[in-house]
Amino acid sequence: MSGEGVTSAGMEPSKNRRHRKDKPWDTDDIDHWKIDPFTKEEMKGPLTEESSFATLFPKYREGYLRETWPHVTKLLAGHGVACELNLVDGSMTVKTTRKTFDPYIILKCRDLIKLLARSVPLPNAAKVLDDGVTCDVIKIGNLVHNRERFVKRRQRLVGPNGNTLKAIELLTQCFVLVQGNTVSAIGSHKGLKELRRIVTDCMKNIHPIYHIKELMIKRELMKDEKLKFESWDRFLPQFRKLNQKAKPAAKPSKEKKPYTPFPPTPTPRQEDLQMQSGEYFLKPEQKEAKKLAEKKAKQKVRKAEKEVERAKSYIPPEEAIRKRP
Repeated sequence: MSGEGVTSAGMEPSKNRRHRKDKPWDTDDIDHWKIDPFTKEEMKGPLTEESSFATLFPKYREGYLRETWPHVTKLLAGHGVACELNLVDGSMTVKTTRKTFDPYIILKCRDLIKLLARSVPLPNAAKVLDDGVTCDVIKIGNLVHNRERFVKRRQRLVGPNGNTLKAIELLTQCFVLVQGNTVSAIGSHKGLKELRRIVTDCMKNIHPIYHIKELMIKRELMKDEKLKFESWDRFLPQFRKLNQKAKPAAKPSKEKKPYTPFPPTPTPRQEDLQMQSGEYFLKPEQKEAKKLAEKKAKQKVRKAEKEVERAKSYIPPEEAIRKRP
């Protein structure tokens, strides 16, 4: 018996480990996380009930789906799944048959038609049928309420000429498509988890370049075997948003006025000013005539200023006099 089951005295094994035995067949070269493919021999009999999923697609996808549907039918027939394209209702349906040997493949087919409805090309959407590959449709329309701000942040996710999106695809090993109010992604579970964090943070006004830099540092740290069981927090950049309030400007010191027991004189009203000038007692026709005269006087002043500006363009420039050597 191995030393794991021996107590501190070294005499008898502990009660919890006394029945444990060595496993010579369990070596270090065995990958316990490996997922073996599901074969037809493992399915003893056909499925007892039929399972089906349906999804709607927009009108602009009808032409593409009509062209590629024969390829979709042939692809799903290899897995024993039937499919139907209804152009009248604008829907796609997948369902199991007697030839279906993988019980989980119907969920993969459901993801396939969901991606086709979200404008993902068929060659990329077909990868979701493989083992270890899944998809995620991230809804971003309800994360930002201002439409202009939403469009700007969605474009920030794509980047100039699609460079930011290409960098995200290379680092997460996922296919990403930004379409409308959703972001469709295909890849591994780990890559999709990182991608969802990047997309949601981008909609919350955190630039994707920060996450790209962090993923690049992690990619380099994975190559070092010494740092395998250590924390990487000291190597990762800490991006914190600092909301520093501007210091208030220093107020000029006010000179103290001498004390007077009398209150300040009240500001005159508009009626008082009109009474002083005599305008208050004029008739409506006289008031209109006065306003018209003031308007014409202002127009004459502006006209004279414009004529002066126009006359400047006719003044010839002064030419430099050249002296003969």
